[in-house]
Amino acid sequence: MITAQAVKELRERTGAGMMDCKKALTKTDGDMEKAVEFLREKGLAAAAKKAGRIAAEGLVETYISEDKRSAGIVEVNCETDFVAINADFQEFAKNLAKMASSTDAKTVEEFVASKYIADETKTVSEVLTNLIATIGENMNVRRFEKFTSENGSIGSYIHGGGRIGVLAQVSCEKDSEVIDVLAKDLAMQVAAANPLYLNEASVDQDAIEKEREIYRVQALNEGKPEKIVDKMVEGRIKKYYKEVCLVDQVWVKNPDLTISKLVAEKSKELGVPVEVVRFVRFEKGEGIEKKEENFAEEVAKQMQQGK
Repeated sequence: MITAQAVKELRERTGAGMMDCKKALTKTDGDMEKAVEFLREKGLAAAAKKAGRIAAEGLVETYISEDKRSAGIVEVNCETDFVAINADFQEFAKNLAKMASSTDAKTVEEFVASKYIADETKTVSEVLTNLIATIGENMNVRRFEKFTSENGSIGSYIHGGGRIGVLAQVSCEKDSEVIDVLAKDLAMQVAAANPLYLNEASVDQDAIEKEREIYRVQALNEGKPEKIVDKMVEGRIKKYYKEVCLVDQVWVKNPDLTISKLVAEKSKELGVPVEVVRFVRFEKGEGIEKKEENFAEEVAKQMQQGK
C-alpha cells in the first residue's frame, strides 16, 4: 500500500505532481529511490524544477468552427521566443485553442485537468509536463476563453505570429458572408486599436469618475475658469470613450467611419439588425513581470555551477 507520507516525501524530493508521485511509487512497489529514478526518466522531476522560471514568451492561438458559431482562444507561455517557433509547442497551442472552443472548464486548473484532444489517454497537464521535459523550458497554459453564438458570426485575427490574438462576435439573424467579413474586420480593429470596452454602458464607472477627476484637476491647473471646467471635462470624457470603446472608435480601414456607423451600414445593407456582441484580446506576456538578467552575471553564475 502506498502511503500519503511516502507520496509527500517523493513530491518534496522531486517537485513532481502528487498523482505522478503516486503512480511512480505504485510502479516501483514503493521503492523511494527507484521512484525518483522513474520520475527522472519520465522527465517529470526535471519539469518540476523548471517550474519556477519565468515564462513570458509564447503564443496566443485561436480556433473557429466551420460554421463560425463557436470559437476558442488560448495563451500558452514559454521562456524564450525560440521555443515559441518549435513545431510541437505550436501544435500544442493549436490543439488547446480547439479544445477551448468546446470546453466546459471554467478555470485554467479545470482546463489543464481535462483530456487532451490529440491523445485522450493523457490530460493537458500531463502533455504539458512531457513537453517541458522534452524541450527543456518552463511552460504554462495561462488563460483561455470560449465564445458560442446562436446566430451571426465569430471572427478571429492573429497578429505578429501569435503575439496578439483576438476573437470578435457579431449577432445577426441572417447568415451572410457580409457578417463573416465584418466579424473578421472587427477582430483586426481590436488587435490594432486595443479597445478596453465594448461600449459606453460597459465602461467601469469607477474608471470614469477617476478620469473625470483627473481632467478636472488638469483644467483647473491650466487656469481655466471654473464655469467652463465642467464642459471641458465632459468633452474630454467623450474623447476618452472614443479611445477606449470599440463601437466609438474610428475604423482603422476607413477613418470616415466609426465602428458604430460601420455596423449601421451593414444593418441597412442586410435589412436586419446587426450588433457587436463582445470581443476578447490576448497579448502574449502582458502583465507578466519579466526577470531582467545581467548577461555577465549569468555567465559567471553558470561557470560557478560548473566547478
